[in-house]
Amino acid sequence: MAGKVKLDAVDRQILTDLQDDGRMTNVDLAKRAGISAPPCLRRVRVLEEEGIIRGYHADVDPESLGYTVQVFAFVGLTSQAEADLQQFEDMVSAWPQVRECHMLMGETDFLLKIVAHDWDDFQKFLTSRLTPAPNVSHVKTALAIRSAKNMPGVPVDGVDD
Repeated sequence: MAGKVKLDAVDRQILTDLQDDGRMTNVDLAKRAGISAPPCLRRVRVLEEEGIIRGYHADVDPESLGYTVQVFAFVGLTSQAEADLQQFEDMVSAWPQVRECHMLMGETDFLLKIVAHDWDDFQKFLTSRLTPAPNVSHVKTALAIRSAKNMPGVPVDGVDD
């Protein structure tokens, strides 16, 4: 896992541009960062090796693949022992419908982002997988109506937009 690494303005520009367009060519990336292509490629490799850049992904439209429902599930567990928390995380990691899993502090143990083809598909997942899962004490759900913002990554400090 990447720790706090000192990044200069060129590194921050590279990160900003790659978050906006992970398919940008190295030549275009270098031009935008104000350096030549070979040192730009070296900087990208260092950012990858340090774990700052964790990967590159396609932004796939869920509806084009038939996923019309997005639900957030607030899950409470019976036990919060570390082994039980890890077991729950491992279990939901194996479920493709669960796109995100976050352990929370407070009255809810986990927040899950779940996609489904339709409401019936989600209900089947909820009643056959999530609710009866080991150590699950309760589940509250919220159906997403629409998303106004969905930005990958994080703000890269020091870069003007």
